[in-house]
Amino acid sequence: MWSDRIRAMSGAHWLSLFGLIVLSWIALYAMSIPPELRLLEQAYGRDFWVSLCTITPDAAGYLRMVLMWSLMSAAMMAPTVLPALATYDDLTHVSDRANFGALVSGYLVVWFGFSLAAAGLQIALFQAGLIGGFGGSLSAGLSGALLILAGFYQFSTLKEACLSKCRQPMTFFMQHFDEGPWRNGLRLGLVCLGCCWALMLLAFVGGVMSVAFMGLATVIMVVEKLPDLGRFITKPLGGLLLLAGAWTLVTAI
Repeated sequence: MWSDRIRAMSGAHWLSLFGLIVLSWIALYAMSIPPELRLLEQAYGRDFWVSLCTITPDAAGYLRMVLMWSLMSAAMMAPTVLPALATYDDLTHVSDRANFGALVSGYLVVWFGFSLAAAGLQIALFQAGLIGGFGGSLSAGLSGALLILAGFYQFSTLKEACLSKCRQPMTFFMQHFDEGPWRNGLRLGLVCLGCCWALMLLAFVGGVMSVAFMGLATVIMVVEKLPDLGRFITKPLGGLLLLAGAWTLVTAI
């Protein structure tokens, strides 16, 4: 039972992981503070905090944008991968070849690579005038295209293949266990990326720094990976995204 595993998540590695999730969400919330409140903070001499929370591409620069996307990826993806990590944690008790830290490191490398690409894409879209400073789309064409892309991807065989591995983590690890924890982590990261990249890019529609969007997307991605309930939302969600994309394009004409 998942409830039993959750209660057993009390080791130092789990506390570190949960701490990372909490700190990531706190940092993202701070970055989403409206500009006028940041000016108020600056008026009180809190320049360092204001500087840390400057995430518009023109003011932040590429490296800070990468940091923001890395934090967002950690905050949103860590909850979705907990069942797989709990399964692998069980394997560390029965095999000396299992290494939880190496697995998580490999997983994070994949999402850091995604963050490098996403930060570059955000800067390019901002410079092209297609999104605002806080990542929200200024173009109905861009919004509609991203919604339709995400909608079609929900019906793709690649999405289904990746979800099937996420929903059966023990089978996944048994198939690739001999490759070692590092490569298992890379594989797990790629599978997770295969499940979620299109939904993550919808941040450019809902607003990259919208905590409400990030929270909703995280819940959807967590539910999608559940073995039973997840099967009932993937394709209906795809249909809704297609309708939303079509409506966005039609109303913009």
